[in-house]
Amino acid sequence: ISTNALMEQLRLKYKQKPWTETLKLVHFCMDKPLQRPDGNAPGGPLLSCMEKIQRTLNAKSLFSVMNRLESLSKQKGLNAHVSPSGTACYITSNMFYIEVQLEKNGNVMDVKLGHHGEAPVVCDDLAQHLRMKNYDAFGKILEDLSNLYQIPGNSEMKAKGYLALKALEKDLYSLSLLDRTQDVNRVTEVLHGRVGHLVPRTGATPTNIEFYISPYQVLEAELSPGSQVCGTKTVVTLEGIDTFHKLPLSPLLVDAQAGEDGNPVFLPLTDELSMDLPAFFVLKFHQPIPMSSSSIEEIQNLTGIHNLNANKKKNDLVSGIQITGLKLAPLYELIVQSTLKEKCSEDLSTHKSCFFVSLPDCPKHCYFINKGSEKPDLAGALVSKIPFSHPKCVPGVIEILRHQVAYNSLISSCVSEKHTNEDDSELLYFEVVPHKNT
Repeated sequence: ISTNALMEQLRLKYKQKPWTETLKLVHFCMDKPLQRPDGNAPGGPLLSCMEKIQRTLNAKSLFSVMNRLESLSKQKGLNAHVSPSGTACYITSNMFYIEVQLEKNGNVMDVKLGHHGEAPVVCDDLAQHLRMKNYDAFGKILEDLSNLYQIPGNSEMKAKGYLALKALEKDLYSLSLLDRTQDVNRVTEVLHGRVGHLVPRTGATPTNIEFYISPYQVLEAELSPGSQVCGTKTVVTLEGIDTFHKLPLSPLLVDAQAGEDGNPVFLPLTDELSMDLPAFFVLKFHQPIPMSSSSIEEIQNLTGIHNLNANKKKNDLVSGIQITGLKLAPLYELIVQSTLKEKCSEDLSTHKSCFFVSLPDCPKHCYFINKGSEKPDLAGALVSKIPFSHPKCVPGVIEILRHQVAYNSLISSCVSEKHTNEDDSELLYFEVVPHKNT
């Protein structure tokens, strides 16, 4: 049905109803928490429309900004309170709160974040999102903060989980300083640092690690000094599960120097320094990464975590690591699929195996990618996150990830959105064949 026809039907349906009834209905829906509606539920379409309207409105006045913050908080399952002065909004949960200070005209002055038992800190990242009217990014941070405390148990257990995450972050930062020279540049740190290029948590933005940058991006950074070329990153966070893992509650790295064998020295996980918690640490990716089954097994052996979640179906697990698909697939097929999704906005068929690539001052290349589906040892999976319980695992996991993403970059350089070529004269044909793992 067209938009015009739909609007006409709506006008006819509500033509006889007084406007006051419509206003009451709208206010009633805005006061209810906007949880994800069931499309078949009676109020589902209306709640979905309300959410779209709130996203579209460009809040400019103090009143409209307050309404937007309150509505967004309810969508994320949080509480929102306006101060008696009407210029401050408090977004609260049992474990944290956010204070948004506004001017009379609706401009954002300051945003503070306070965790359970901690003094609030100024969050420039949150303030910047609100000043730019980027409520989607602000809402995503609210969601991430809530997920941080989705640990089974009471408030004390949840607070211990946050304490464990802070201890991990301190150890990872200390690891990033090992063997680091003062004049090291970012690209070198990304490709060769023990934990890549680590950016510590600031306010509501979690710790993230940039661990790979492609040769093309390296060249771009060299040719354009000052440009911020962004490589492959992972976010460090905590997730609740149904089984218990021993997690450190204080930093374990003895000092900023490596031991005699060149590896960092960690304190043992004693009862005083650790606690059994229904959670584990997670390296989470912005986009799922195609990984070979051998790489997944290496990470499993390194982390020692074989079961992501006992409640998950068996088919959802590959060597204990959650994947986005339900089964293993040929690795090359996954790489082609991910590359096309990244390069093309429209939905292209991933069954194509023949790609045309133009290079400067060269004949066009035609790459035929043999996906090697008949070789079981060349299977892979899309990995969205990697669980672990000790900071010592991270350098080894980063090294495996670097190797895998470098391999993926090589194969993806043979993939393009162009599947057909009208002029096949002077074409150079190549076959890309998987030989043995990576």
